Amino acid sequence: MNKILEDKEIWFVTGSQHLYGPETLEQVAKNSQKIVEGFNTSNHIPLKIVYKPTVKTPNEITDICLEASSSKTCIGIITWMHTFSPAKMWIKGLSVLTKPLCHLHTQYNAEVPWASIDMDFMNLNQSAHGDREFGHMMTRMRKKRKIIVGHWEEDRLQNKLGNWIRVAMGWNEFQNLKVARIGDNMREVSVTDGDKVEAQLRFGFSVNGYDSSDVTNHIEKLSEDEVDSLVEQYEKEYSLAEDVLPDGKMRRSLIDAARIELGLRSFLDAGGFKAFTDTFENLGDLKQLPGIATQRLMADGYGFGAEGDWKTAALLRALKVMAKGLPGGTSFMEDYTYHFTPQKAYVMGSHMLEICPSIAVAKPSCEVHPLGIGGKEDPVRLVFNSPAGPAINVSLVDLGNRFRLIVNEVEAVAPMGELPKLPVARVLWDAKPNLEIAATSWILAGGAHHTVYTQALTTEFIEDFAELAGIEVVVIDKNTTIRQFKELLNANEAYYHLFQHNM
Repeated sequence: MNKILEDKEIWFVTGSQHLYGPETLEQVAKNSQKIVEGFNTSNHIPLKIVYKPTVKTPNEITDICLEASSSKTCIGIITWMHTFSPAKMWIKGLSVLTKPLCHLHTQYNAEVPWASIDMDFMNLNQSAHGDREFGHMMTRMRKKRKIIVGHWEEDRLQNKLGNWIRVAMGWNEFQNLKVARIGDNMREVSVTDGDKVEAQLRFGFSVNGYDSSDVTNHIEKLSEDEVDSLVEQYEKEYSLAEDVLPDGKMRRSLIDAARIELGLRSFLDAGGFKAFTDTFENLGDLKQLPGIATQRLMADGYGFGAEGDWKTAALLRALKVMAKGLPGGTSFMEDYTYHFTPQKAYVMGSHMLEICPSIAVAKPSCEVHPLGIGGKEDPVRLVFNSPAGPAINVSLVDLGNRFRLIVNEVEAVAPMGELPKLPVARVLWDAKPNLEIAATSWILAGGAHHTVYTQALTTEFIEDFAELAGIEVVVIDKNTTIRQFKELLNANEAYYHLFQHNM
């Protein structure tokens, strides 16, 4: 069994009661173990599923919920009512459970055995109404959960369950994430700032500020051999522009960029940071704005946000964790410029330097170009186009009284021409349902210009993530209309006002 995180697991908890007697309960346990074995051999399931003994009393239910909540390895539980489990037994347990919960509505057998079915079979296989009893109590308690319906052996069900487990992985990452803010927020900018205390209360991650000298202190301790080794790695992995080759006039910039990457990695690793921000206004003694360093760190799974954007940095890290092992890349992104034609309008996404090479369509080119802002030396960056195909853009914004996740479904397309003078990585996309409605809706929702762009994850991941976090999510897709979207935003204002006051 090859799972992507060996130190995390999901618990499988089956509900029943003593009413059915030891023989039925023994069969319930065997069937549950068989389902867990099936999940653990499935390529769709990214984490180990751990079978837990059948719970049959209020105390057993409370004990397993307390144990799950305090466990450092358990990041969520799957519940299934094989028989009828009176839901009042679950009240105390559900009230103390703090881990994500997936309600699996399945049954052990796929089909009705027409010729042999009797009341013994019916008493054993009662999930059709046992899960409804359980579901009623969770609704009565306003308990957020993921409901997945179908037979446990189906690829479709296993895929949905695996996706939910990935969301639980992202939520667990939020609970333990440390974000380093190297320098402050870009001056006078609103959307990249926000309430870091409320974010920690809501999401669990911490955001703290550091000076560029905290990074340069690590740079000063590097050996020449370390730097030379990383430069050799650049030469193997990327197509180097002529001026950064060994005899090129910008070779020193490549060496300086390697020093910055090594120093930045050392700083992040020493502090246990998995996400960070920087800004061109607070570079201190850094010779250049980290370009290739940031790009490569993102490719290795770190979260990043430019100009002090700690919310996007944290979100990118969570989505990187969720997407681990899936096809398609995930990157920091910015809506940069538009391509308007009478037939169609497109968005070109990019940034000054910091686009993750996980979304590169081909081998990136390593180049040095002037930046024009920041007053530092010309930075090194990786330049590339991105592959066509479906993707989503996701923004996390602070509205003052709550956080909101905004999703726009898009279709990436190949650029309509060569871009010989554009010295940055980029992606061109068709925003759904079209640019006019998508941009209008995004602006109405208060969406940021910074986003996380991913071809690995879908809207459902973000919807499930928002539900775990207890925050609002709005989706802009092929069916969106401005009238409907305005009505949704207005309704959400009322709903979340009441929801926040009743938490």
